Amino acid sequence: MEILAVSLAIIYLLLAVKQNILCWLAAILSSSLYFFIMYSAGLYMEAFLQIFYILMALYGWSQWQVKETELLVTNWNFSNHLKSLMLIFVLTIISGYLLAKYTNASLPYFDAFTTWGAVVATYMVAKKLLENWIYWFVIDFVSVFLFISRELYITAFLFTGYLIIIVFGYLAWKRSMLQTKRG
Repeated sequence: MEILAVSLAIIYLLLAVKQNILCWLAAILSSSLYFFIMYSAGLYMEAFLQIFYILMALYGWSQWQVKETELLVTNWNFSNHLKSLMLIFVLTIISGYLLAKYTNASLPYFDAFTTWGAVVATYMVAKKLLENWIYWFVIDFVSVFLFISRELYITAFLFTGYLIIIVFGYLAWKRSMLQTKRG
């Protein structure tokens, strides 16, 4: 099951780099599988993050479908980044504390950080915000170590590959944004 989830996750990311709307279908399928994988590994925040991913994939699909020619790659200003980073920090502390106190969750603060960071970054992908790739780089870097700690080696390898693909995604979206600005 993990190999299929990884394959679909790679397809999602490669299609997202190309701004292909079918990325959202691959995301739904991959996230459905990963829900069970993460829950079984005791990564409860990551498991429930998969439900959010499915909902965001539906949202992203609707955003890209309705506005496929209108929805262009854009930037956030400093204020938006500051707000999103503070939100991630506060939710990480609260969720990590609750997980540590009331569950047997593995690495609760890291699990909470990668989850809340991914929530923000996924929203940014749906809105085609360039900086989503930077958020994903940090989240995926931390995730590699989180998954290794839970012996999810194939998924850790996937996220290591993500780190490379993210660079290409950022450059591709940056080119797209610059071409749009040139007119």
